[in-house]
Amino acid sequence: MNFRIDPRLPLTAEIRRIATEEIGTAMEDLAAARTEPEVKLHQSRRRFKRLRALFRLVRDADEDFCRSENARYRDLGRSLAGAREATALIETIDRLVRAFPQDTAYNALAGPRGVLVARRAAISTNGAGLEADIDEALADCERGRMALGTFVLPYEPEAAADLLADGARKAMRQASRALEKAQKHGAPEDFHELRKCVKTHWMHLQLLHAFWPRPLKPRRKAVDELGERLGELNDLFVLRRLIEEEGKALGNGRELALLRRLIKRSEKALKKEALREAERLFDDAPNKTARRIVKNYQAGADEERPATDQ
Repeated sequence: MNFRIDPRLPLTAEIRRIATEEIGTAMEDLAAARTEPEVKLHQSRRRFKRLRALFRLVRDADEDFCRSENARYRDLGRSLAGAREATALIETIDRLVRAFPQDTAYNALAGPRGVLVARRAAISTNGAGLEADIDEALADCERGRMALGTFVLPYEPEAAADLLADGARKAMRQASRALEKAQKHGAPEDFHELRKCVKTHWMHLQLLHAFWPRPLKPRRKAVDELGERLGELNDLFVLRRLIEEEGKALGNGRELALLRRLIKRSEKALKKEALREAERLFDDAPNKTARRIVKNYQAGADEERPATDQ
């Protein structure tokens, strides 16, 4: 699979190719999730996120279609999130244990971790519910694949270049706005929005790899690492909210007090680091980047097309 747009080929064909490949792989993962739910459901949800980033990139070509398909794969991802979210909470406790070995010595967080492991097992063994969710997801993926036949984008390189550049520019501007809110308010929902923007931008860097302004590799690496930090921060928010909602169902008073203390310390460090890195990555002018994308795309479109596509 190649999650990159080739400027030498018609944009409609490239978007349909990439979307078809992502949908097909997601469906393979969904089918395999009947026997390997935790890993394969996570992989299928990653494909849905890639599809959403793809449709956001070209949304201006057909806003109604792209909004509908974005909603399709958003809802599919949410419907399959249970097992992965349960695993993420366990991984969050494990990270806290590694980060604060003295505070968590002698299995100090074994109780809450055991509760979360049991919950994940209950989700994974819910055979009837899982089968129904997978069947519905497969049917909706097939509907999405069929819908691609109605999606048409600009053929001329100039118009295609402008469309892609505008999509990338809007995503960067959205990330800058999310960063401003996170800096000003610092609420969990602000960092969650920033995380979504960062992930979208990272996928756009992959899609536009052939004509994104260089150097690209260090930016991709930095954006990927920022996304991971924001993901860890989001997991802390989710764990803190779960403690507030369920309290002693997760552990005794001593365990919960320790968890709250360690979560607070980790949140503070991750917020500071994430904001600093996001400010560095999104302080450059998106208009300048968009102009270079247009120039590079048009130059790539003038190159000889692959023999198999002539």
